[in-house]
Amino acid sequence: MHPRRRFAIPLPGGRTLELGGRTLVMGIINVTPDSFSDGGVLLDSARAVEAGVQMAAEGADLLDVGGESTRPGAQPLDAAEERRRILPVIEKLVSRVSIPISVDTYKASTANAALEAGAALVNDISGLRYEPGLAEVVARHRAAIVLMHTRGRSKDMYKQAVYSEVVDEVLDELRESMAFAGGAGISKESILVDPGLGFAKEPAHSYEVLGRLGEFSDLGRPVVAGPSRKGFLTKPLHRDISASERDWPTAAAVTAAVLAGAHVVRVHAVREMVPVVRVADEIRKYHREH
Repeated sequence: MHPRRRFAIPLPGGRTLELGGRTLVMGIINVTPDSFSDGGVLLDSARAVEAGVQMAAEGADLLDVGGESTRPGAQPLDAAEERRRILPVIEKLVSRVSIPISVDTYKASTANAALEAGAALVNDISGLRYEPGLAEVVARHRAAIVLMHTRGRSKDMYKQAVYSEVVDEVLDELRESMAFAGGAGISKESILVDPGLGFAKEPAHSYEVLGRLGEFSDLGRPVVAGPSRKGFLTKPLHRDISASERDWPTAAAVTAAVLAGAHVVRVHAVREMVPVVRVADEIRKYHREH
């Protein structure tokens, strides 16, 4: 079990996100018609807002709002349509919940509009590799950013899931993203990192990254883990199950992430996962190195 450093992440408006004392839970709100997890249940903005309010009531510490599905094979979405989907949701959530709102996008124009609407973080699956101009937007707004690891685009990411040493290579590529962010004016204190479980990784790669998640503390930044309902969780079952049936496997992966030192876990089922995280945190308290 790895020790977990504490961080204070500055957010717009003078707020601070305290990390490391306990694991924070980020609730996922997919405002998309083709989400792998919920099949478009939250495409209606009013329903998405109510889902976010409910997640906050259930114990979410952050909400992550996305308008483009990034599941394997998904097609890119026009930025104007992405903004049309998510901005009404963010605008209403900002007025109804007190927890920070994250926007799940790699597009500079979408991030800019979302931050102007009250979002405090940008969750970029590409680690600033799809639209480098996103970095300037984040720096200008003095927002926080989650730099996630992936390779290629959603439609071809598995073609690039070729590694000699997956953890070492993911670490190196995240370092490159961090260096680019710093060069664009994003302060190191504003950066979180996510090794990208399930993204451009075969199941064995994702399990190795999860099993060695503690090594990502070497980057010196808070670690976000997002195993929720992903396909790699079905590998040990030797059968496929639908995304909505993957909450028990998700609970196991979330527990492993917490014990390995993750600062934030990103989940779909907040009500079910908050108790899992709290118990895993309690176990961490009593761990002693031998």
